[in-house]
Amino acid sequence: MPYSRIQIMEPKVEIRRLSDLMPASARSSVKLISKPEQAKVINASFPLPWHKERPIYINFDLWRNLTKQQRDLLLLRTVSWLTGVEWFKPNIYLGIILLGFFGGLVESTQGDAVGVLAAGGLSAIAMIRIWRSNRSQESEVTADMAAIRLVQRRGYSEAEAAEHLLKAIETVTKIEKRSSLNFIELIRCSNLRTMAGFSELGVKS
Repeated sequence: MPYSRIQIMEPKVEIRRLSDLMPASARSSVKLISKPEQAKVINASFPLPWHKERPIYINFDLWRNLTKQQRDLLLLRTVSWLTGVEWFKPNIYLGIILLGFFGGLVESTQGDAVGVLAAGGLSAIAMIRIWRSNRSQESEVTADMAAIRLVQRRGYSEAEAAEHLLKAIETVTKIEKRSSLNFIELIRCSNLRTMAGFSELGVKS
């Protein structure tokens, strides 16, 4: 279907359909919100640890130009990326954050301003590392793979799902009137082409 083809779409109806499509584990935190003023077809901000809700904003005037299959894969891919961000997953960076936090408390009770700044800086560095790891090439490809696994439960084959997601990425670029894909999108598309059977090279997650 050409991306310029006009379809009639009621945002509330589509939101209900997409909410039913999401895995049950995501429905309590992920919220779908109509945002017709945004330039992006679908957008989600990086979730910070103190945010209980993880909103996904959709411009339905643009969204309707995608096929149903493309919309399904794009939505599940965004949900997978959002729910894949784990600030409190046990690892070395979480340990550094906690060490810096409690170290800062100790230093503040002792009135050591330099110690408080040092401890706070340690926590900040660890948080930046967590943020970067969740915006990395690997995390983006992992989100694609998670979406494909989810949609396979609804009867799609892996190759079909990969092709729909690939076409969704390419079509969104046209809808948003961008001249080209960015670097991470190129990596994702290369991997999806392999999964869809279009090429031999890919990126393993």
